[in-house]
Amino acid sequence: MARRLRPVGLDFVETAPVRLVFAREISAAPDVVFRALAEDVPGWTAWFSAVTLARPIGGGAGREIRLKGGTRFVETVLAAELPEVYAYRVDVTNAPGARAMVEEWRLAPAGTGTRVQWTFAADGTAPFRFVLNRARPGLGRAFRDAVTSLDRRLTRP
Repeated sequence: MARRLRPVGLDFVETAPVRLVFAREISAAPDVVFRALAEDVPGWTAWFSAVTLARPIGGGAGREIRLKGGTRFVETVLAAELPEVYAYRVDVTNAPGARAMVEEWRLAPAGTGTRVQWTFAADGTAPFRFVLNRARPGLGRAFRDAVTSLDRRLTRP
């Protein structure tokens, strides 16, 4: 059953009860990475293996996302500042126990490439927070695999 979550702002990334932060350097330039994140939403299915559907909604002000296993999200874009930050808030989800969620992608130059930092910020019931904290290693692997796949997609000749 889908539920509406608490509307939070970008500052939630710093104050959320659960904050999972992952970072990796890739070869692609920050502006190229930003465009893949923010402007090619349907392309997420090609490089983020957990994502089965990704489409912009509301003229690009939001996104609809579906993951393997059936989790669904309707999101509002909170920030899209080329080439530094892309962030969105989950407004509606069927994830049990979730109360508020924001994901932020921060991009910074790293030599000729980009340092990609993904922060998953969330609040929810005690069991939801427990499960998220236990899922940290798996989410870290998913992030590393996705960003590596994205880099290959963006830098192949």
